[in-house]
Amino acid sequence: MKEHKARKRFGQNFLQDTRIIADIVNAVRPQAEDVVIEIGPGLAAITEPLAKKLNRLHVIEIDRDIVGRLKTLPFADKLVIHEGDVLQFDFKSIAGKKKIVGNLPYNISTPLLFKLAEVADDVVDMHFMLQKEVVERMVAAPKSNDYGRLGVMLQYFFDMELLIDVPPESFEPAPKVDSAVVRMIPVKHRIGKADDFEHFAKLVKLAFHQRRKTIRNNLKELAGDDDLQAVGINPQDRAEHIAPEKYVELSNYLVRKAVRKK
Repeated sequence: MKEHKARKRFGQNFLQDTRIIADIVNAVRPQAEDVVIEIGPGLAAITEPLAKKLNRLHVIEIDRDIVGRLKTLPFADKLVIHEGDVLQFDFKSIAGKKKIVGNLPYNISTPLLFKLAEVADDVVDMHFMLQKEVVERMVAAPKSNDYGRLGVMLQYFFDMELLIDVPPESFEPAPKVDSAVVRMIPVKHRIGKADDFEHFAKLVKLAFHQRRKTIRNNLKELAGDDDLQAVGINPQDRAEHIAPEKYVELSNYLVRKAVRKK
């Protein structure tokens, strides 16, 4: 079979380190009956060991050449191939509680993570290979440089942990950055429940809009000092000093206040 050349426009870097591959498959713990979806199977480095343990494996792939290649593999009868862009894919079209796994294309990782948050109720767990600095932002705690909008929004839906560090030489071609595998487990209301999720999301986006400014400055169109102090936030603090729970609490306080005014 002719060798597949990695394509820049799809952000392709193919995993080839057998130890890392085994570690990822062990982390996923696939059982024969599980509903597993792999995003971007590429040259099937993770696909093959997963397929061995499963009755069926769903794969989502945008690259037509790779789709053709997948159809010729010895275990192709176990694969359900969904050809197309994962950002357009309807995860609810696959029945059952899902395990999702993948070596995510770095160029679409953030919008994809936000999309997957929308289907968290249908997910058992997710294991993704990502740029290490993205994983560090996802799992970051307040008062650290990595803590920001991405972490707060994903921590609303998931418990997350960095499981495996992956050096560039584990891939072909080697990327210019370190990678890491993150485990994401949906946990309902882990930092509280937002009365109005859209409001909460907007508030978090504004809070981190200009990192060097105080929370008072960044949220001036939504909240005054009295509002911030009512939920125990110091108006002089910066966004990265404030715990995720506080953003939920502040959003709910403002939403309820608006209702009372009506």
